[in-house]
Amino acid sequence: PGDVLVLAAGDAVVADARLLEARSLEVAEAALTGESLPVGKQVEPLPEDSLLGDRRNMVYSGTHITAGRATAVVAATGLGTEVGKIASLTAAAQPPKTPLELRMEQLGRYLVIAALVLFVVVVGAGFLRGIVMVDILMVAVSQMVSLVPEGLPVALTIALAVGMQRMARSGAIVRSLSSVETLGCTTIICTDKTGTLTRNEMTATTVWLPGDRTYTVSGSGYVPEGGISSDDPDLCLLLEAGALCNDSQLVPPDDEDPRWRALGDPTEAALLTLAIKGGVDPARLRDDWPRGAEIPFDSAAKLMATAHGHDGKPGRVFFKGAPEWILKLCGHVRQNGEVSELDEESRGSILASADHLAEQALRMLGFAMVENGGIDEGAGFVPFEGRAVFLGLVGQIDPPREETKAAVGECRAAGIRPVMVTGDHKATGLAIARMLEIAREGDLAVDGRELEAMSGRELVERIDRIAVFARVHPAQKLRIVEAFQSQGHVVAMTGDGVNDAPALARADVGVAMGITGTEVAKSSSNIVITDDRFATIVDAVEQGRLIYCNIRKLLLFLLVTSLDEVVILLGALAFGYPLPLAAVQILWINLVTSGALTVNLVMEGPEGDEMERAPIRTNDPLVDREMWRRMVVMIPASVAATFGYFMWRLGTGAPLVQVQTETFTLLAVCQWFNAVNCQSPVRSALGPGLFRNRWMLGGLLVANVMQFSVVYLGPMNRLFHTAPIPMEHFFIIGALASGVMWAEEIRKFFVRRKRRGRAP
Repeated sequence: PGDVLVLAAGDAVVADARLLEARSLEVAEAALTGESLPVGKQVEPLPEDSLLGDRRNMVYSGTHITAGRATAVVAATGLGTEVGKIASLTAAAQPPKTPLELRMEQLGRYLVIAALVLFVVVVGAGFLRGIVMVDILMVAVSQMVSLVPEGLPVALTIALAVGMQRMARSGAIVRSLSSVETLGCTTIICTDKTGTLTRNEMTATTVWLPGDRTYTVSGSGYVPEGGISSDDPDLCLLLEAGALCNDSQLVPPDDEDPRWRALGDPTEAALLTLAIKGGVDPARLRDDWPRGAEIPFDSAAKLMATAHGHDGKPGRVFFKGAPEWILKLCGHVRQNGEVSELDEESRGSILASADHLAEQALRMLGFAMVENGGIDEGAGFVPFEGRAVFLGLVGQIDPPREETKAAVGECRAAGIRPVMVTGDHKATGLAIARMLEIAREGDLAVDGRELEAMSGRELVERIDRIAVFARVHPAQKLRIVEAFQSQGHVVAMTGDGVNDAPALARADVGVAMGITGTEVAKSSSNIVITDDRFATIVDAVEQGRLIYCNIRKLLLFLLVTSLDEVVILLGALAFGYPLPLAAVQILWINLVTSGALTVNLVMEGPEGDEMERAPIRTNDPLVDREMWRRMVVMIPASVAATFGYFMWRLGTGAPLVQVQTETFTLLAVCQWFNAVNCQSPVRSALGPGLFRNRWMLGGLLVANVMQFSVVYLGPMNRLFHTAPIPMEHFFIIGALASGVMWAEEIRKFFVRRKRRGRAP
């Protein structure tokens, strides 16, 4: 601190510094403040409570000089800089546990308690019946083994990994495995504006000429397609002024990049596109009217001027800048080809029109011209005051992406609320938010200063009505995320700059932009969006919901399998029968037979209504009422078929090893039917749905082969205490096991009929 920096275009700023001198200085601060365009700087003092994005007399570490030159005295270095403060906030911002982690912890506690209680009950019952302690301990251990779904951890990992792969195909690269499911539980998406909701390509959409003549320009972005239909000579002159008083270039598509690109200031590039749409060729115009002198854009004067000569004709000076500053130079106005004096009434009309267009999120530029003039750079703009002729206004906007409004509507339908958090001005952000229906009637927009004035309680009370947060600094973004989380929301936060890192790290799901995002933002995030589109985030949410649904299908299947075994073993113990299953057979069903199908369940595709369901609340249990209702149908059907067959076969006098093998096989086949049942809570398993998951069909085939090997191969017989089954018994086993499917089909039929009755 105290050192003096000498800065020029192209330099990286290495510390926070207060400007001492500045000449046409512009700084790219997007990574720090979110400001999409380079910021003009000045040396005049500012109020102490100025927002970070409005501190025009400061330059900050991590930003770059894009134009001009300056000297500045260093005010802060290292962790004392704004970037350093962000680093401290990011390190302190610990993400909360994901909803899946919380639910799995809860389920794990319940399973442990249930297993211990079951062990005590079995040992106590065996002791009362006088069973040998070694035998009863074997029974108790087998019960505990049957209760625990051993394949669940592996299956969950595979489910999340499959989700990562699917998200990657849709443009979302997952950096944290657990965030795959969390994204599906999202209730709030805090999204940046520039480049995410919008194209990050300035587009001239409106031209206003004196006499209240307004022209609408079609087309979007830098692509010179569309047009502005008029043969008005005043319009042609305005387009020429925009093309000549301009330092940028348009680069047409080539082999390396198929897009039209801007070299230079995006605002000026949009003026070149506008000129081409109006039939003016900027390259030819610049050849015909070469530039002789210029006054570069001055951030203090908010003006730029260029002088152009033409063979055989007097020279012209064109001006471009903020409308109110352009009017200070103008003493005349051009209307319908005639030049007349600019009176106060006309000035008021021009400013009123500029304000009206600015309320529509348009960035307004004014244009003027002096005939027979030249430029003295040392004198600046003073010699032109009162001499210039006002030509008109051009309104520009960074247009929303075509698909964004539909994506916002999809979010709303899914019970997800999008909120804009932008470094842009409040009026601009609110106008775009209303255009995309992020902000609705009665919604509010607040800027960083208003947010700073709110207490924590006031923010929590009002946050459900705030649709736009504008000009916020990093600590405030972190505060916004925490305020939503305090109300039980699952928050996804998007960002691309260094200033977004603390909020990305603290959010339930941090989403960084892959194209415009800084490495700091990407390293702080859970997911990176490769195309920077809001619609891609919505697609990823849909995939997250699909993954959560598949995890629930998987859990239902594993719990039904485990509880089937528990009830069958308890029934045998209660009625004085020998064990229907050996402990090693229980392990085979849990790990191998079921394992051949668990992975296949997580490969289920979407059912089509994922984004029509309400988000899963953080306090909702993993095993909800619907799953209990399904288990009440499937478990009794499996137990009745298996235990009933076991008692019947014992009554025929068959050897115990034979009866156990057939019971073991029947229970395995019941689980195969249960796996088919679990594919959908509503859709029938008898329709085409059974064949749409090829992984499931393959798993059933593998499970059959493995079960046959256990039953008919000698070494497997000795290891698993099995004996070959007569082939005719397989038909009986298959018929009995199918009752599980028929019971669930009846339940699904009534559910579908009930839903049709609710449909309008």
